[in-house]
Amino acid sequence: MRSVEQLRYLVLGVQREGNRDLTAALRPLGLTPAQSEVLRILGDHEPLSLTDLGRMLVCESGTNPSRLADRLVRAGLVDRAESADDRRQLVLTLTARGREVEQAVRGIEDELYARLQQELSGVDLDELIAFLRSMIAGRPSGDALATRVAAEPAGGGY
Repeated sequence: MRSVEQLRYLVLGVQREGNRDLTAALRPLGLTPAQSEVLRILGDHEPLSLTDLGRMLVCESGTNPSRLADRLVRAGLVDRAESADDRRQLVLTLTARGREVEQAVRGIEDELYARLQQELSGVDLDELIAFLRSMIAGRPSGDALATRVAAEPAGGGY
């Protein structure tokens, strides 16, 4: 196997294993990783239009976020209303229950990231992050991540 092919499969494997871990941790909350991503984005940036939410989604980047929003609205975690500025725009916010669940998701992610940080001790994360960003730059996932990073307050952890 060529080295670059092995790298591709290693990145894919790391993503899949991380997604499996996150899926298992989210199961008691009844959420998928994509749904939890929506809650976290809203927790950090609400209110958001569906369009703005879609620009920040990495899990399902490039797709219409309305399907995810619909499920979260039906679950009572997200409110959807017409924008006061433009009635054609839908604006999403977390409900009180949605805020509680978003905080639980944040705790799950904090545990996951602490474990990853420990597993990656001794690795130059800035160099690794720069390399991985270069691999997805200008692509839908890279654009979504860049949008989220740019929207973070200074020192936001990215």
